Amino acid sequence: MQQPTAFLFDLDGTLVDSLADLATAVNLLRHELSLPPLDSAAVRSYVGDGATALVKRALPARLFSTAQLERFLALYGEHLLDTTRPYPGILEFLGRHRQQPLAVVTNKPLGMTRKLLSGLDLEHYFPVVVGGDSCEEKKPSPVPVRWALERLGVMATDAVLIGDHHTDLSAGQAAGVRTCFCRWGLGERGGIDADFQVDTAEALLQLFPGIES
Repeated sequence: MQQPTAFLFDLDGTLVDSLADLATAVNLLRHELSLPPLDSAAVRSYVGDGATALVKRALPARLFSTAQLERFLALYGEHLLDTTRPYPGILEFLGRHRQQPLAVVTNKPLGMTRKLLSGLDLEHYFPVVVGGDSCEEKKPSPVPVRWALERLGVMATDAVLIGDHHTDLSAGQAAGVRTCFCRWGLGERGGIDADFQVDTAEALLQLFPGIES
C-alpha cells in the first residue's frame, strides 16, 4: 500500500493527553452546581464529540444550558495547559514528517485549539488547523476533513486521518481518506474498521517512518 503524503490529526487523545485537564474543568463546573465529582473514566467516555456534547453528558439534562457550556469553556481555558502534554513519540513523529502536509482536525473550538497548540509549541508543525467551529459541521461529518484537504492542497487518496475515536474514523471514511485508529487515546472504534491501528505513537512512527533528521 502506498504511503500517505499528508497526515491529518485529531487533537485530544491523539496528539495530546488532555484528560486530566478536561476532568478538572468538568468537576469544577459540577462543584459550582453542587454536584459530586466524576471520575476520569466517566469523563473519558464523554470526550470526542465536542464541548457541547461533553457538557451535556456531564450534567443532568435539567441543568444544561448555553450559560453552563460557556462557564465550562471558561474554566477549561484556565486549566488548558495544567497537565496536558503530547503523547510520548508524537514530537518525534512530527519532526520526521515536518516537511509533509500536516493538519489538525478536531471538534475542540478553534480558539482553544490554537491556544493549546501554541502553549505546547506545536503550532508551527500545522499550517492548517480546523476546529469544531471552523465549519458548519463537526466530525463525524466529512466536511472538516475535506476543508483541511482543500487548504493543504492534497488529494484525499494521498492522506490519512489519525484519531482515537469513531467520529474520526467515520469522518475520514466519508471524506475518502485512509484512517488510522490510535488505541492509546481517549475514545473507541465503535465497531468501525480502520485501515491501520496502532497501540502507541512510537508504533505510529514505525508504520509511517518519515525522514530521519
